[in-house]
Amino acid sequence: MGWAVAMAAVVVALFAAVAGVSGEVVDEFGSGASFIFGDSLVDAGNNNYIPSLSKANMTPNGIDFAASGGMPTGRFTNGRTIADIIGEMLGQADYSPPFLAPNTTGGALLNGVNYASGGAGILNGTGRIFVNRIGMDLQVDYFNITRKQLDALLGRDRAKKYLRKKAIFSVTVGSNDFLNNYLMPVLSAGTRVAESPDGFINDLIIHLRDQLTRLYTLDARKFVVVNVGPLGCIPYQKTINRVGEDECVKLPNQLAVQYNGRLRELLIELNDNLPGARFCLANVYDLVMELITNYQTYGFETASMACCGNGGSYDGLVPCGPTSSMCDARDKHVFWDPYHPSEAANVLLAKYIVDGDSKYISPMNLRKLFSL
Repeated sequence: MGWAVAMAAVVVALFAAVAGVSGEVVDEFGSGASFIFGDSLVDAGNNNYIPSLSKANMTPNGIDFAASGGMPTGRFTNGRTIADIIGEMLGQADYSPPFLAPNTTGGALLNGVNYASGGAGILNGTGRIFVNRIGMDLQVDYFNITRKQLDALLGRDRAKKYLRKKAIFSVTVGSNDFLNNYLMPVLSAGTRVAESPDGFINDLIIHLRDQLTRLYTLDARKFVVVNVGPLGCIPYQKTINRVGEDECVKLPNQLAVQYNGRLRELLIELNDNLPGARFCLANVYDLVMELITNYQTYGFETASMACCGNGGSYDGLVPCGPTSSMCDARDKHVFWDPYHPSEAANVLLAKYIVDGDSKYISPMNLRKLFSL
């Protein structure tokens, strides 16, 4: 009799566990999920699994990433990316794992998945200098694979409800289309001669519209799209153009502003034309400019120097790696390396995107989007 009771308890426990996988996330929805698309600003390690020159799986990257005990994970910063921090702030149970990681299957999908790739762009040709990277078109293809896995895991109707109600789709892309395409003469001389800034930006918008619409057809409904930051203010651009400490390079910033204006128009258009979708614009350009301009107000000591890097006035030529010089006060630098913000900067950016007002996130902040 005791054996029968014990077996019944095991059966009940197993049933509850299975129900927890499907019922909790779909009906009660657990803590929600983040599906992350983009470039090295939010890559969580996908490039570890491809033969690419754009990698961050070496020290001292990740030195402040508590979840790995300070070991590199493939994140291009000293700690958490902005996507990691946003997930935490919204109560996500765990970080969205890289799509290419072998353990990103089954129940792990229910925290969301990270498809971002260092060197990636909106255009497939962007980032050729890195040999391999996962561009936005392929990232959406990969989400289509996840979409089918979620159907198998939850059932078609429940998977659709889960994605539409409790998943946020974040898109952080566009910087490489300028830095490692249009502004890189070695790779893009033909493009720049043949195409005006207007024409190139128009191509970006056409491709991004298609990519976002494809995600919508796969049941994505809650989007946050990050605009391009002030590229002319990163240590790499400041170093190669030899500008002063309080100056930024004009052309990259002009291109970013021009693109961002078109992006804002695109998201308004998609909000009007895709029923049930909510596209929020994260105005990272103005947010980073505020941080750079008034860095001391936010507790930083420099907004020009890379903490980890080498070469030139701002240590902005050589990416962060084992032989790089590294600053002592990592939390006092806006930039971790020649290209990417430090974790301390990412924390500030995330706070404004999750809980800020319409100056930096519109038409609503992420906490409100998440609650819909």
